[in-house]
Amino acid sequence: MIEVKNVSKKYKEKTALSNCTIQIPKGQIIGLFGANGAGKTTLMKCIMGFLTFDGEITLDGKKIDQNNVSRLSFATGDHSFFPSITADDHKWFYKMHFPMFNEKRYDALMEFFELPAKKKISEFSLGMQNQFEVVLAISQGAEYVFMDEPFAGNDVFNREDFYEVLVSVINEGETVVISTHLIEEIANYVDRAVLIRQGEIIDDLSVADIEATGKSLIEIVKEKYDYRADRIRKAVGQMK
Repeated sequence: MIEVKNVSKKYKEKTALSNCTIQIPKGQIIGLFGANGAGKTTLMKCIMGFLTFDGEITLDGKKIDQNNVSRLSFATGDHSFFPSITADDHKWFYKMHFPMFNEKRYDALMEFFELPAKKKISEFSLGMQNQFEVVLAISQGAEYVFMDEPFAGNDVFNREDFYEVLVSVINEGETVVISTHLIEEIANYVDRAVLIRQGEIIDDLSVADIEATGKSLIEIVKEKYDYRADRIRKAVGQMK
């Protein structure tokens, strides 16, 4: 289990995270939801050890460092691949460096996304690069997979089909945390919804919690974020 305890992060004078506490066990698909700048990416990068922070983050009671970080993987729009080599070269590299690399899953996902194995990654479109980032993250053999807006530049059909594939292939020993704005698309696939606002975790809801409210996830999120439906009408009226 990953435990995040009272984690805070500042960029100069700006507070990106404020006393965030959350537990991330194995065997779940978790949606991390929040507006731009809410702290989703910062939280993931703190967990991965990419940023310094105040507080404590542990994996099975131990600090996350070079000894256990391979149990985590990260798919990010910043990209972590080598653009000047091919997908096949990446497959070889991952097999060499990650003993738990899942070659069968890698091959199936490459076929699913119809990605060219012999092309340099720099020759991929942005959408294809994001897909390849996801392929590597899910195939690495990590127990905890973090995805930060993984499908930017991808059409709705690719996204929806992938969610179906993800639910089918993730086993009980793996957890996926997905940060996304596409709440309605992913609502039916998550086991938990973690809501973050202005650097604070404001709610952590299981599927049972959501069902008990009698509301949809998007309705709950709008309430938590004080969404004002009248602002559209007001803005349009001001422009006429």
